[in-house]
Amino acid sequence: MVATTGAVEHSSEATCPKWYGVVPGVLMALVGVGLAQAGHLLVPEVGLLTWSVLLGAVATNTGLVPHAAEPGLRVATKKLLRVGVALLGLSLSVEAMLGLGLPVIALVVVTLLATLLGTNWLGRRMGLGSARSLLLATGFAICGASAIAAVQSSTEADDDDVALAVAMVTLCGTTMMLILPLLQGPLHLSAHEMGVWIGASVHDVGQVVGAASAVGASALGVAVVVKLTRVLMLGPVVAVVSAMGARRARTEGVSRPDARRPPLVPLFVLGFLGCVALRSTVVLPQDLLDRVGMVQSAVLAAALFGMGTGVRLGTLFRRSGRATVLAVVSTLLIATVSLGGVHLLAGRA
Repeated sequence: MVATTGAVEHSSEATCPKWYGVVPGVLMALVGVGLAQAGHLLVPEVGLLTWSVLLGAVATNTGLVPHAAEPGLRVATKKLLRVGVALLGLSLSVEAMLGLGLPVIALVVVTLLATLLGTNWLGRRMGLGSARSLLLATGFAICGASAIAAVQSSTEADDDDVALAVAMVTLCGTTMMLILPLLQGPLHLSAHEMGVWIGASVHDVGQVVGAASAVGASALGVAVVVKLTRVLMLGPVVAVVSAMGARRARTEGVSRPDARRPPLVPLFVLGFLGCVALRSTVVLPQDLLDRVGMVQSAVLAAALFGMGTGVRLGTLFRRSGRATVLAVVSTLLIATVSLGGVHLLAGRA
């Protein structure tokens, strides 16, 4: 009887498609995206991706994630993340970036590198570890949650590191979104200068839109292009991080021949750069771009919901003190360097 039962179970497993086991988790991620979208509509100041991480963390810490959903959530986190980052490239155009002029592009690059390297260095000195420091540095320097998620796949960071970095970017970015428009008068900045400052310093794309909209339509147009120029740096940064990881793996492989070596340049980074090239060389209908943008947001939201389900809030809060200090310092750094660049370009320095 036992042998017969075992044979039936084995036969049942053999007849089930391989993808069958991931269905519950993928469906749960899709439900999480829907709830995150509802939360974003209710509280627009909190981005869709942030809502996704938050809801995923709440679900797992309240026991709402069944064991059967875990394989699908892992697939959503790893596979969908790469698709979402690759599709992000379709929102970028090299022509629009070059339209800013070389001085503004130089300002963006210098600000980004100063923030990235400075935050990463300070985080290591504060004892946050290389992975957490790099996630915070990338999120603050480039494009918030999207950058954090992209870099995580090329580091040894865990889900708690990701959730903490996203929380810090959201907190500080929302604060900047509210404060920067109020400083236009005291700092005597034009709408164009405010657009450059906001685009070069505010962390998340949604926060950039919110801050620049409070200044005016002309500032908004400039701010979005400047911000997307920062996003364009995501591909090279992830490629460098991955190359460093591959080099480290080769070194460790001397003593561990079976060590898994990461690729020199991840495939999704090549996809990202390919999408940028496509957008820059082919005229695509705006309706198509809007639809792809919706898909890209949903895919990234599903991936970050999956990441959120791996977060343990108790551990996260116990380890957030030094990260909060680093986040504040990084925000002041990027705001100060970019503002100094704006004044320099205006001939006021």
